[in-house]
Amino acid sequence: MYKRQVYDKPMIYYPIQTLINAGIKEIMIVSGKGHAGHFLELLGSGSELGVRLTYEIQEEAGGIAQALGLAEDFADNSPVTMILGDNIFQDNIIDSVKSFTSGAKIFLKEVSDAHRFGVAEIDRNRIISIEEKPKIPKSSLAVTGLYIYDSRVFEIIRNLKPSGRGELEITDVNNAYVRMGEMEYSILEGFWSDAGTFESLFRASELVKNLNNKN
Repeated sequence: MYKRQVYDKPMIYYPIQTLINAGIKEIMIVSGKGHAGHFLELLGSGSELGVRLTYEIQEEAGGIAQALGLAEDFADNSPVTMILGDNIFQDNIIDSVKSFTSGAKIFLKEVSDAHRFGVAEIDRNRIISIEEKPKIPKSSLAVTGLYIYDSRVFEIIRNLKPSGRGELEITDVNNAYVRMGEMEYSILEGFWSDAGTFESLFRASELVKNLNNKN
């Protein structure tokens, strides 16, 4: 998946660039065994991008939350920003990263096909629930693949129970912060693409192409 090109670059470059734009210089890439060598060959130490890259292998498909749990030593009790490798963002989140102190923060985007994503329900400017791929969404605000957590996230992950598909779900992590009343959010203004399908991959390529042509 992450070998695919989005316009003129491999897909993985875009989420890494989002982190770089946010001032993040130390980045861990968590990947399955089949992708690790490709990323290492493509990106190396990260020096050409001005960052330091670390690699971790997720031995089996255990869910996004399990992958995040592998970064506990890397995080070293500091807040951690996580971005999914097939998500492309136009917005710069540097202000959110710099101002973050505790709890969690997610980034929402208004979409027309909310049933494909985790969906946030908001009441009085607070998130009161997040539902994963609901048949009848309670809002049009999709939870994108970009998150900021404090160090308590790793304890939350350790206490998670696998979902029906046998994975540790990031939605369960987010709802733990919702229940604690410590989940913040921002609504993205620029384009966002989850390039996990061929259709969305094509759309992402068109968006990046149009953006480059404007610059």
